[in-house]
Order: sequence, then C-alpha cells, then structure tokens
Amino acid sequence: MAGTRRYRVYVIELDRAVLRKPSFREENPQARPGKPCVYVGQSALDPEARFAQHKAGIKSNVYARDFGLRLRLRSMRALPAYATRAEAEAAERRCAARLRAQGYAVWSR
Repeated sequence: MAGTRRYRVYVIELDRAVLRKPSFREENPQARPGKPCVYVGQSALDPEARFAQHKAGIKSNVYARDFGLRLRLRSMRALPAYATRAEAEAAERRCAARLRAQGYAVWSR
C-alpha cells in the first residue's frame, strides 16, 4: 500500500571517547577492548536522515550527536523494515542485546 509508514532500526558507530562518560561506561560493564561503541535506535525516517538529525541536534541523543561517526551498515543489513513502532522498538532491544553479547558498548533507549 503506497504511503504506508515503515520503521527501521539503525546502528550508529560512536567514537570510543564516549567511554569517558561515566553513564555510558556504567551501562556497559561487559564491553570488550577493541569492540565498537554504538548507539542503536529506531525511526520511521530513513537511517541516513535520522543520523543527520542526531548530528544536527534534532530530537537527538547526546551520545549520537556528540560522538556519532557513521552508520554501521553491516550491523543493520539483516534488519527488515517493520510495520509498527512497537515491532521496531522490540527489534531495537534485540539488536542492542545481541551487540552487547558480542562485547560491544551499546547505548539504546
């Protein structure tokens, strides 16, 4: 159906300097040296447009705004578009948990 809203999960690679922030460090005691730091989110916008919003400070997460480097397209490749925000939010939580289990430092809200 034309015009149907679809939601996407996106992953932003963060500069490792984010680990200097106590709240980020405390959220990630499992983080392994050498593994990326990432922000995981979901949006009805195209991931590139949402990343640009973060960087511009529009509805932005402070870590994505201040430490965001690029979208991690490889981490997002297998993630489909979702019909509802609830489905995308659940997928966001699963993606964040999977990356944490791999030793990534992850921020997701």
